[in-house]
Amino acid sequence: MSVTIDITGLPPERIDFAISPLAELGMALHTLSEPGHHPAQHGWATATAASLKPDLADRLTEADFLWRTTFSDVFMPFAGVKGHARVPGTSLAEDLDRLDRLDDETFVSAALEFTCSSTYSAGGPSPLVNAELRSRARDMAAARGPKPLEFTDRLLADPGSVRVWLRRLFEDCDDAFFRDTWQRVRMQLAAEARQKTDLLHRRGPAAALGAVSSAVTLDEEARRIEVDKLSVGHTSAVGTEAGAGLTLIPSAFGWPHLWVLYARNWRPVIHYPVGSPELASPASLEVLQRRMDALSHPLRMQLCRFLGRTPYTTVELTDALNITAPEVSRHLTVLKKAGLITTRRRGRYVLHQLDMTVVARLGSDFLEGVLR
Repeated sequence: MSVTIDITGLPPERIDFAISPLAELGMALHTLSEPGHHPAQHGWATATAASLKPDLADRLTEADFLWRTTFSDVFMPFAGVKGHARVPGTSLAEDLDRLDRLDDETFVSAALEFTCSSTYSAGGPSPLVNAELRSRARDMAAARGPKPLEFTDRLLADPGSVRVWLRRLFEDCDDAFFRDTWQRVRMQLAAEARQKTDLLHRRGPAAALGAVSSAVTLDEEARRIEVDKLSVGHTSAVGTEAGAGLTLIPSAFGWPHLWVLYARNWRPVIHYPVGSPELASPASLEVLQRRMDALSHPLRMQLCRFLGRTPYTTVELTDALNITAPEVSRHLTVLKKAGLITTRRRGRYVLHQLDMTVVARLGSDFLEGVLR
């Protein structure tokens, strides 16, 4: 499985390494929401969460599916603005100005990515104008709880007011914690971008992409980049409405995630982590064998990819994987007996989620693989 980016006809000078305050804010918010994904950032996440004012903390829960369930493309708006610069802004304010330039249909589709994971790369109408997708978005938001549903209803009814609300939220995050955080990591990320740009100029795209991650490879003959992930997607770096180009953005908060923006008519983006801390794996041989046996089926690995990001219902997994509910239930039972997932009830929904503590004991390679 992989995400493929066709770069046929793309000159090397259209490959950019750049840093983005808004993209890094998104990863920081993800770290706050899912600290189990980021053991190396445990101290930062704990201190930051404790310092948040109650009002800001409460507002963050209203739209956390933008950075918790998936990493929404709203954090990289430069890639979706038609005819605009192919790199992010130099400040959070400039990045947010780019977000303001997205038309409402594009903005709503990007904000509701978690409702269309199975059709992400195919594109299509926005839930803002399509009744079927609108109903689907509401149903899937309802499975997350009342706040996501309320946010989704507001977004569909009046996207303009939500855009103002979201910009103010990000600006308040900047005031509360991100400005200091960005100053701490900005120089590291800028140095990383310069280093990779220099490598690109000296040794070419294959060397630069290979230095980003072992999961990113370039087939020079086919002019195709392959990003090894537990998902399948395809896009092109040329011929998009946003203009030709490929942007690579380093992240200090990213590990173990390696995100790829490959939405239709958006310029592709690879958002990659800088540094990969090691995790301990003290599982006994008997426990390890039982759990690895449970993971030997490729479909259960795909289930782990979804459940590692956020809780899912059986119905949502059925839709995302395009298989029957009984088949999903059988695989969930195997994972649960191995102690790899947990379940909890929320109203009429039963939510399943990967147990990050248990998975971490299987080793950093597996953790990085399912969360990449």
